[in-house]
Amino acid sequence: MFQTGTVILRALSLAFLLSLQGAGAIEVDHVISFAMFAQTNAPTGEFMYEFDEDEMFYVDRDKKETIWQLSEFGRGLSFDSQGGLTNIAIAKSNLDIMTENSNHTQAASEPPEVTVFPKKPVELGQPNTLICHVDRFFPPVLNVTWLRNGQPVTEGVSESVFLPRTDYNFHKFHYLTFVPSDEDVYDCKVEHWGLQEPSLNHWEAQEPVQVTEATETVVCALGLVVGLVGIITGTVLITRALRSSRDPRAQGPL
Repeated sequence: MFQTGTVILRALSLAFLLSLQGAGAIEVDHVISFAMFAQTNAPTGEFMYEFDEDEMFYVDRDKKETIWQLSEFGRGLSFDSQGGLTNIAIAKSNLDIMTENSNHTQAASEPPEVTVFPKKPVELGQPNTLICHVDRFFPPVLNVTWLRNGQPVTEGVSESVFLPRTDYNFHKFHYLTFVPSDEDVYDCKVEHWGLQEPSLNHWEAQEPVQVTEATETVVCALGLVVGLVGIITGTVLITRALRSSRDPRAQGPL
């Protein structure tokens, strides 16, 4: 069942993203787009909207409600979650029909590219957020675990929904709120069918380089020396030029 699901999902993603790609040939100021998919593995379906590639909202299938990612988007807009749920149900029905008529060939899995970085410049002892960006993968089936000093972390974690890419793959963000310390190290552990083994992506706070008072003094002294050498060199060149202009032997015949 899973193999067929991945085949149909690839086709649905292709149809949607090709429509976006065609629209991209026209230069516009802003773009609203939506993504929807259905598959046999969890998550079995998703419906979401984007504005200029920023997630606006998604329909939570379990809670049966619209979840706005930014309050600014939800102030002047509304979306009935039932509309998204209906679209997912239709896609699931189409998936079942296409499954019965497919050759059960498994779609190729694309392994993810993972990057871990802090949301803000790191200051030890100051609250921050670690971001694990999982990019360019297919199908949208993923398991991500945060580790602190090798131990799983479950508090302060959140994630985005699966976000579509114009190359027919997906990307996703996972977040961890934390307080940076020089004693803690973090890993974003990613499991995906395109990987032979889980991917561990390491991050730890780097000690800021301390500039000593002696170093500052040396740098200032060097700057002063370079400035003086420049002044002396300029003065010598100007003096020579003036002397040459006054020397009759330096002038050519009339």
